[in-house]
Amino acid sequence: MTVMATWGGTMSDQIPKFVTQARASFLLGIPEAQLDRISRESGLGQVERAGDEEETYFTYEELHWICVLASHQAHQVH
Repeated sequence: MTVMATWGGTMSDQIPKFVTQARASFLLGIPEAQLDRISRESGLGQVERAGDEEETYFTYEELHWICVLASHQAHQVH
């Protein structure tokens, strides 16, 4: 059994299937603006709307592809 500590200090074997744009930005180490641009250009991520609120979510596979794209773009700049 895989066990992971959660922020609340309790133990859980649940791993989220999606992460928010803010969390994805943190995990990938890129600014949210860059992540947003890559997401829009590539079509990666799922935008959820509730009233006037909008949030983009990413799967871990999408994070992998965003990382590849960001790395490729960084090499083009240099």
